[in-house]
Amino acid sequence: MVAGCGATRHCKAVFPDTMSINIKLFARFREQYRLDETTVTPDGPVTAAALWQQVVGEPLPDSALVAINMEYVAPDAPVADGDEVAFFPPVTGG
Repeated sequence: MVAGCGATRHCKAVFPDTMSINIKLFARFREQYRLDETTVTPDGPVTAAALWQQVVGEPLPDSALVAINMEYVAPDAPVADGDEVAFFPPVTGG
């Protein structure tokens, strides 16, 4: 197990000096923040919620859904180099 990664399978390797993480916003988030996709390079270990804060400058809404590499995760899930992190507003239907 990699130090600081817990038991999650999203932590692929020891964090390199420079990470590159692809961020995608969907639906209402895409429209609200006028952002479809961006790449960030955090300085070290980071969670999905911290990436949201870095990209949009606001705390992640409690109702937001988060996915890392197309798998839903908790907002405090660690993100590794090369991951794709997607943020979705709550989904309703009828």
